[in-house]
Amino acid sequence: MTRQTVLICNELGLHLRAAARIVGSTARFPCQVWLSANDVTVDGKSLLGITSLMASQGTAVTVSAEGLKEEQAVQETCRLIESGFAPSTAS
Repeated sequence: MTRQTVLICNELGLHLRAAARIVGSTARFPCQVWLSANDVTVDGKSLLGITSLMASQGTAVTVSAEGLKEEQAVQETCRLIESGFAPSTAS
């Protein structure tokens, strides 16, 4: 299992559009992905689950993954969160 903790730096926190970006990213990986914040862990491929974290700016979020390409899934998800959910320039 790969795990990394990042802070939500986006002023609006983990809102619906940001959660949708995470789901779009994590769905590409053939592994299980989880996000944890405020003592709650949710499926990182579930829009409803991610929004239920209600993570505001400054909240620590732990991204975990297990399975094929787990390291890439965690790295990409953390990069997305750290960027404030800015569009990726990588193809």
